[in-house]
Parts: sequence; structure tokens; C-alpha cells
Amino acid sequence: MNNLTIIKQNNKYLVESREVAELIEKDHNQLLRSIRSYISALKQSAKLHTDDFFIESTYKNENNQKYPCYLLTKKGCDMVANKMTGEKGIIFTAIYVTKFEEMEQELKEQLKCSYMIEDPIKRAECWIKEQKENQLKIQEKDKVIQLQQPKVLFADAVSSSDNSILIGELAKLLRQNGIDTGQNRLFDWLRDNGYLIKRKGEDYNTPTQKSVDLGVIETKEGTRVHPDGHTSITKTPKITGKGQIYFINKFKKHNQISMLG
Repeated sequence: MNNLTIIKQNNKYLVESREVAELIEKDHNQLLRSIRSYISALKQSAKLHTDDFFIESTYKNENNQKYPCYLLTKKGCDMVANKMTGEKGIIFTAIYVTKFEEMEQELKEQLKCSYMIEDPIKRAECWIKEQKENQLKIQEKDKVIQLQQPKVLFADAVSSSDNSILIGELAKLLRQNGIDTGQNRLFDWLRDNGYLIKRKGEDYNTPTQKSVDLGVIETKEGTRVHPDGHTSITKTPKITGKGQIYFINKFKKHNQISMLG
């Protein structure tokens, strides 16, 4: 074996210890013991990070059994090579240095902008390719945003859920999250769907038992002074923090924009 397979992981180029062991004609278990001794030594310095050299990993054999291995960075390969002498060490060094340089050059070519190419035809072809790749990246980014939207909405709701709010304020919050509604339409919907009492009377527009059990709407009592001097008790329904999250996610999840129209 005179080759190495480069693995890209978390923006690092790595080689697996089994391939290194085969290349240097060393038993894999012996190489693992050596790597573990290197790691033990590296840990003695607070300025050094073992992951810059060796990354612990596993592999499965033909019977699907899991075994330990390591992924080596270029620095890790340097350390292994520095402990070797003779022809094997020279060949190993030549192979891994060449392979890592090839990967670095390939990366540079990928990052090379179209305007740096002298040939006008190749420059145009590269520019077209870049535009297509950029468009695909934008499309992928849009997909990610769409997939994350429920989580974003949830987080937005949480940020405003410390205190209960009026139903009119919930309507504004819903509009900010793409639900076209207003205070009156939201009141109607809450009554029609069993969250507020619908029948006329003293308890009109107060939370139903369903809302109380869910913890989404509460009643705030106040005192109103009338022009003739007498006072009366007022009952105002307010959406709890839990309710803000509940209703926003409910409308968004079920795409219930039209039901408020």
C-alpha cells in the first residue's frame, strides 16, 4: 500500500490509524498504544490540544463489531513519522506530505475565483459555474430557514412570554409571525373554538375551563369607577406566556391563516 485516504471532518483533513499502520507495516494495536502515549504526553502541556494531532474514533469490522481507532491530522502524522527511522519512515513521510499537499492545492483551486483565470473562455465557464453553485447555496439556505422557522417562531414567542398580554397584543404578535388577523377576529375565533365563553352574561369573554386547564388564558380582575361614583369589578382575559407559545405554534403548525380571515 502506497496511498492514504484523506477524510474531511469538521474542516480538518485526516487519515485513519489503520491505514497508517498498514503503510508503515506496524500492527494497528501497537500503533494505538503509541498514539495513546503521545496523547498522554501532550496532555502535560496546557498550550497543546490533543485534537490538533489525534482524534479518537471507531470502526466496525465485517461482523459489525466496533473497535477503537484514531484519526490523524498532518501534525499527528508528523509525530508518528518523527518516531520512525529508516526507509519506512522516509516512505511514509513522502506519501502523507504529498497527499496533504494535494488536498491543500485542491482546496485552493476550489477557492480560486473566476476573475483570476486568464483564459476568457475558461473564465466565463468558471463564472457560470460559480453563479449556479451560488444559486444552489441560496436555495439550500432558504430550505434550512424554512425548516427552522417553527423553532424561530417558538423562540420569538418565548422572548415575549414573561408576562401575560391582552388579546389585541396577541393579534399583533400573530401578524408579526405571518398570521393575518386583528383583535376582533381573534376574539371571535377564541370564542368559536372554545377558549373564551361565548354565551352572553357576566362571564362573557372569560376563559373556558379548557383554557384554564391548558393554562393559556387567565382572567385579570380590576375595578372600574363609573361617572355616578359607584364601582364595578372588571374581568379582562389575558394570554399567558404559555398561551402565547401555544397559539402561535398552533396557527403556524396547522397553517390556519385562513381560519382567521
